[in-house]
Amino acid sequence: MSSRPLLVQPAPFLRRPLTTPVLMRDVLLALVPVLGAAVWYFGASALLVVGAAVAGACGTEWALGPGGRRGTSLADGSAILTGVLLGLTLPPGLPLWMAFVGGVVAIGLGKAVWGGLGHNLFNPALVGRAFLQAAFPTALTTWTTPGGASLWLRGSNLALPFLRSDVDAVSVATPLALAKFQGESTPFASLLAGSTSGSLGETSAALLILCGLVLGLRRSFDWRIPVALLAAVAVFAGVLHWVDPGRYPAPVFHLLSGGLLFGTVFMATDPVTSPVAPKAAWVFGAGVGLLVVLIRTFGGLPEGVMYSILLMNAASPLIEKQMQPRVFGRKAVS
Repeated sequence: MSSRPLLVQPAPFLRRPLTTPVLMRDVLLALVPVLGAAVWYFGASALLVVGAAVAGACGTEWALGPGGRRGTSLADGSAILTGVLLGLTLPPGLPLWMAFVGGVVAIGLGKAVWGGLGHNLFNPALVGRAFLQAAFPTALTTWTTPGGASLWLRGSNLALPFLRSDVDAVSVATPLALAKFQGESTPFASLLAGSTSGSLGETSAALLILCGLVLGLRRSFDWRIPVALLAAVAVFAGVLHWVDPGRYPAPVFHLLSGGLLFGTVFMATDPVTSPVAPKAAWVFGAGVGLLVVLIRTFGGLPEGVMYSILLMNAASPLIEKQMQPRVFGRKAVS
């Protein structure tokens, strides 16, 4: 008879080996169609902006790596993913040096100062984006019209650091800005297809929904967070629309416009900066959705996804602590 100990464990017994590199690879693969759509609508500028953000993120990851073993932390793919996510939240015509600086800040202030991957409180890509929004508000709110894939650059991509570009960019309003400040609606077909102005990765709602379903089926994130987030947006926006349809947009518009779907699929579901406990995941997602509608409706900015996720990132440890499931077989501590 074998002397090996009996291993007793709960189901399921067959599990997909989910490691950090595997998770990063899955998300990066899901971002390939999003990047492809950005290139289709905004041309070579999309690749250059995302490439500059990736360069800044990976360069900082290498520079701040452990002495004597620099570069080893790049193997997990988190720095590349951070750069791609950051780049896809930026305008097509952004100067490349700003995208590079955003990548540096994303890794330096968003991850390294916290002790590295797994210790950061805030989503690193959103930290980089928030820094750029505060430091260069005009550049971060200058949008260009989709014009199809081409080699022509948009806006001020090649502007030198801290100098004005000679290129005169034609700035257009995003669907959210049109609705908030001018009372104009955007056809839902345009929002689904992506033929609207906005950040590189946020325009095509249909593609983002598809990518989210793929990641959800592969269990790359906790499905409770996106479900709670989108449900909260739909309910709260629906109540406001019911109160005054002429003033407040319909819930479908909120769901399909801006960076909501991109943030829901790729930012709010970050396993490091979001809760793990099931009840906490519901509260976290609902909190993000509620804040998005509040900021979009009553705030000074037309968009609120970035700030909503960062605020709930800050509250995530408290939510996690208060909603830990009770351990069976152990008495509750009063």
